Amino acid sequence: MPQRRIIIQGAYVATTDPSGGELPAGTVVVEDNLITAVGPGPVPGYDDGVPTERIDGSGHLLTPGLVNTHHHFYQWLTRGRAQQSNLFEWLTELYPVWARIDRAMVYAAARASITALLTSGCTTAADHPYIFPRGAGDLLGAEIQAARELGLRFQPARGSMDLGESRGGLPPDFAVEGTETALTETERAIDAYHDPAPDAMVRVSVAPCSPFTVTGELLRGAAELARRRGVRLHTHGSETIEEEQFCAGKFGVTPTEFLDSRGWTGADVWLAHCVHLDERAIERLGETGTGVAHCPTSNARLGAGIAPVPELLAAGAPVGLGVDGAASNETGQLGPEVHAALLFARARRGPAALTARQALHAATMGGARCLGRADEIGSIEPGKLADLALWRIDDALHSTIADPVAALALGAVAPLRLLLVNGRPAVVDGHLAGTDENAIAREAAAQSRRLYDRARA
Repeated sequence: MPQRRIIIQGAYVATTDPSGGELPAGTVVVEDNLITAVGPGPVPGYDDGVPTERIDGSGHLLTPGLVNTHHHFYQWLTRGRAQQSNLFEWLTELYPVWARIDRAMVYAAARASITALLTSGCTTAADHPYIFPRGAGDLLGAEIQAARELGLRFQPARGSMDLGESRGGLPPDFAVEGTETALTETERAIDAYHDPAPDAMVRVSVAPCSPFTVTGELLRGAAELARRRGVRLHTHGSETIEEEQFCAGKFGVTPTEFLDSRGWTGADVWLAHCVHLDERAIERLGETGTGVAHCPTSNARLGAGIAPVPELLAAGAPVGLGVDGAASNETGQLGPEVHAALLFARARRGPAALTARQALHAATMGGARCLGRADEIGSIEPGKLADLALWRIDDALHSTIADPVAALALGAVAPLRLLLVNGRPAVVDGHLAGTDENAIAREAAAQSRRLYDRARA
């Protein structure tokens, strides 16, 4: 017998299930943390004594909660910097600042980042911290604490860098770890925080940073560690022309070839960005089932280019959406990435390049596939976890858009009436449930000032 029940009825339901099913006036029943029924029209009354809340969803679109496949929470504290820089210039300016972070800063940044995600319809997020200054405290633990407090389903990817400037890498030596230290601390994070349960709220992934910040030894060791422990692998790849030139000069291969040679393709791997791919790289990602975290706004902000999403989908590669760090995507929100992904694909390949439904699928099931959770989240089906977003589409900005899915993908960001994560309200009427957002904003601003004071000292 369930302990509680929520019935959402009358909404336009976009299930994003394998059939692409949509219900113009559907009903979804949630019991505890699971979806137990999905169908057209109202459901009969329940008379079993379970506390039941009924929600009138008329005038709303109900989708799975959005899945963010790539982020850097700590960067919330350094937004608006290096505004005209490419990736390498931007990193060079910000590495010395990030190298001064500590646990209090990361906790405040994570709470602000998670607020932006939840209030834009995101229920699951992967984060990729890769700077761990000595004596800074448990930075991964700070993020996990913030996610638990605010109700986000969380997949932190413990990052690492071991290729400092003196050895031919981009980051300054003070910002990197030793190879063995990085591997040891990554396994320690798995031991401390990874939950393999089907309804887990925290899963840990292994995530050396990028081809220009890590050695081949770290990549190989990380891949072995992840597969030995049964967790997923994540890194950056093919983000910029500068990265392509770096790999050609240092390794004599493309970024994809470099990663592939170190064991970094496969159905347990997802790569961030993948903007600069040749035909062979696209084929390789597709044939190995390697996932891609598409970050359209960040790639545009840094002038990196537009990822070949239609080609990746045609090749069979899972494609999800990502915010990337808030220092290169100052909105920090996932909802707008559905809109950006759709328009950027069409700007590159024409009006038939990507449909509204493909963009929504990338933000839901595509992301779930990247994170290895397609059996648990990403669609509205009985037996799946109750991660749901209820969007208002009968307001002044959306009421005349004939197609409810297009209202979300082509229109303004729709007001979020309700966000359920694991069956519990995380956002109600556009605001965090039971949390003071202004206090989160004030603390993040204070920690940002503290970080810059420390960096200038």
